[in-house]
Amino acid sequence: MSTVQTAEDSIFNRRESEARSYCRGFDAIFTKARGAELFDDQGNRYIDFLAGCSSLNYGHNDPDMKAALLDHIGEDGIAHGLDLHTDAKAAFLEVFEDIILRPRGMDHKVMFTGPTGANAVEAAMKIARKVTGRDTIISFTNGFHGVTMGALAATGNSYHRGGAAAPLNGVVRLPYDGYMNDSFDTAEYLETMLEDASSGLDAPAAILLETVQGEGGLNAARPEWVRRIGEIAEKHGALLIIDDIQAGCGRTGHFFSFEEMGVAPDIVTMAKSVSGFGLPFAMVLVRPECDVFGPAEHNGTFRGNTHAFVTAKVAIEKFWRDAAFEDEIERKAARIEGALTEIAEMVPGAFLKGRGMMRGVSVGSGELASAICARAFENGLVIETSGPDDEVVKILAPLTIPDAILEEGLTILSDAARSVTAPSQIAAE
Repeated sequence: MSTVQTAEDSIFNRRESEARSYCRGFDAIFTKARGAELFDDQGNRYIDFLAGCSSLNYGHNDPDMKAALLDHIGEDGIAHGLDLHTDAKAAFLEVFEDIILRPRGMDHKVMFTGPTGANAVEAAMKIARKVTGRDTIISFTNGFHGVTMGALAATGNSYHRGGAAAPLNGVVRLPYDGYMNDSFDTAEYLETMLEDASSGLDAPAAILLETVQGEGGLNAARPEWVRRIGEIAEKHGALLIIDDIQAGCGRTGHFFSFEEMGVAPDIVTMAKSVSGFGLPFAMVLVRPECDVFGPAEHNGTFRGNTHAFVTAKVAIEKFWRDAAFEDEIERKAARIEGALTEIAEMVPGAFLKGRGMMRGVSVGSGELASAICARAFENGLVIETSGPDDEVVKILAPLTIPDAILEEGLTILSDAARSVTAPSQIAAE
């Protein structure tokens, strides 16, 4: 497949900031999208295994969400409402309560923040500090929680931390599950530190974690580890914050990534696919006893995207009323695992990472992973890397991807890996 190369004098190169990133690896001008497919201005078709970095779990332009949004706009429905009461907000909250929260025994309040995951994390950290009167937040190696100053303090990646150009305080980072080796119990290490009055670790306001570290390389924590961290947090008077921004909304198999882990987080941060349609939308779920902010104490002009309320309601009603969608995710996840296993066999030392439809294969180097993704893009597949050295080829296909398109994408990826790792290709390079 031929791809469009953006000209050196294009408007993007002339006027867009050097901070742009994804477009550097996918140098086409995309014009349309439908389901799991993207189309560029030359009519080329691409299969989307990036899905807005898990912001499009239900694919591009879901017809039911689109119809509801068009109806809302066509009827002069509220477009921007600050945090006023609106019919769209009420409808979303009702279905979220009935279909998501109550069946899972969750009594959390819903706080709408500015429409980014980082803003939700900022709010969660502030809540924890206000509830406990403590300053320290514990986060973990390879965690990624956003790049605004508070959230960035909890983010591990040195490249992103370097962008702050200022001290990042208030967070202590400890080793994530499996970070040291399989025999080193990092939860026990954390508790030992908290039990020792001379460890130098202050009593924390919160422990913040992702159950699967998306940008950190698809490190998946064991349920027993997450459960133990929750017990430690409760024992030591800290709040447990689970960042479900990338791993939630079905990406790991259930609506929340921590379901069936036996843990009850005090705070859950959500964004990305919570709107269902790729619209900016973020929120914090907080236990009633921790709902301590006064009016507008954490605010934002765009808190509660009304158009996103419309599409999010449809997404929940359409996909989460019963277990059928979860069964579909499990089936597709098994197929992805099988394909990644075959790719791992092509690369000495490669191994699978992640959980559910948040999967990838570590191929040992960022150079090799990037080469595989680049070759895949040449042949019509949009796929990215993750990990501290970009060494993981990461699949984030829409959860709704049709089987035939999933197979086509996996074949392109497998062929790309085979081509890049072939002895003749390695010798030529």
